[in-house]
Amino acid sequence: MFENLSDRLSKTLRNISGKGRLSEENIKDTLREVRMALLEADVALPVVKDFVAKVKERAVGVEVSKSLSPGQMFVKIVQSELESAMGDANEALSLAAQPPAVVLMAGLQGAGKTTTVAKLAKYLKEREKKSVLVVSADVYRPAAIKQLEMLATEVDAGFFPSDISQKPIDIANSAIDHAKKKFFDVVIVDTAGRLHVDDKMMGEIKDLHASINPVETLFVVDAMTGQDAANTAKAFDDALPLTGIILTKADGDARGGAALSIRAITGKPIKFIGMGEKIDALEPFHPERIASRILGMGDVLSLIEEVERKVDKKKAEKLAKKVMKGKGFTLEDFREQLVQMRNMGGMMSMMDKMPGMGNMSQQVKGQVNDKQFTQMEVIIGSMTAKERERPEIIKGSRKRRIAAGSGTQIQDVNRLLKQFTQMQKMMKKMGGGGMKKMMRAAQGMKGMMPGGGGFPCVPKR
Repeated sequence: MFENLSDRLSKTLRNISGKGRLSEENIKDTLREVRMALLEADVALPVVKDFVAKVKERAVGVEVSKSLSPGQMFVKIVQSELESAMGDANEALSLAAQPPAVVLMAGLQGAGKTTTVAKLAKYLKEREKKSVLVVSADVYRPAAIKQLEMLATEVDAGFFPSDISQKPIDIANSAIDHAKKKFFDVVIVDTAGRLHVDDKMMGEIKDLHASINPVETLFVVDAMTGQDAANTAKAFDDALPLTGIILTKADGDARGGAALSIRAITGKPIKFIGMGEKIDALEPFHPERIASRILGMGDVLSLIEEVERKVDKKKAEKLAKKVMKGKGFTLEDFREQLVQMRNMGGMMSMMDKMPGMGNMSQQVKGQVNDKQFTQMEVIIGSMTAKERERPEIIKGSRKRRIAAGSGTQIQDVNRLLKQFTQMQKMMKKMGGGGMKKMMRAAQGMKGMMPGGGGFPCVPKR
């Protein structure tokens, strides 16, 4: 996410972060680079001008000149202004209403609106502990109704049936009445994709909004459309009282123009960000965390939250106890670790959130990719239970059988066994008091990394 912008800004700010003194000249050069980085990221020009002006005003002010580390303080100012441009802090959904709280979803065709309805339903069920009913008021696309029904089943949300012969207002009101009778907390109303220049379709959604009076009216927009996403959101906001934005397909957006432009142009907060096709790939939008990721400083809080949600704690505790008792680490244990990693979005997703790894992840992408981990899983899956328990018995004929069964080459099997052996040695060190030694070694390695393990060391606010 935002790779292009992150690369440009990281390189630019790394040059100034170590400077003990800032002059008009080096600030001017750095601001020019920041401006170019933002324009290349397809950030709207008025937003770029305002951003650069604010950074410049603060950079030549007292807070930098009196700082012990002016270069680092400059980076902190850029981070602060990035956060401010995107909204300072996450704004949660306002569902404090007489149940059911009604959420209306609007947007263009192809923005991923129907999938986002299901993602939001899953989020509200699992993290907010709400009972959710979804309904499709898209009477122009019969497949949309069927799609939502299938997705509702997948996320275990209530589904209210509708038909293309009905009017959107009637569909929505019937769903709300049903939700009242069945004590649902939230009703999410999916609508047809429409262009803001289509007066008839915009009139329809205005009437629908007036009839159901939703507590949240969310505009779903594709992040890959760049600053056009902000302009479209503004046009919809002129017609509808939007309460927030959901930015979809952000995992495919290497620029970041939409995220940095929307708040400034519409005045509406980005409430959620879609980070992939998986049904759980919807995250609350935290400007401070996104700004940190853009500057290559990682996003530890999101990583911790992801671990809390997605790692099987019972299995993790079981493995930890096994290792601490000095019992063997098997290929089955190794496979379980690969599955856990996949559940968290894969290695690249995790590296993107680790401090100091944002830039490194681009360099090692060719060496560390999620396809290799999937291949490892398949290879281990082709082994017998005995082979997983005792990998030392895997010799010539067994390797040939495993390679054939997993659709791989013998060298792939050899590579897996070598990596497993290294992991096994590390696990042995962790048992029998080796954990403390490893922690000390890790601390030493961190000190050897550029910037002390992160880029660059930004003072705490």
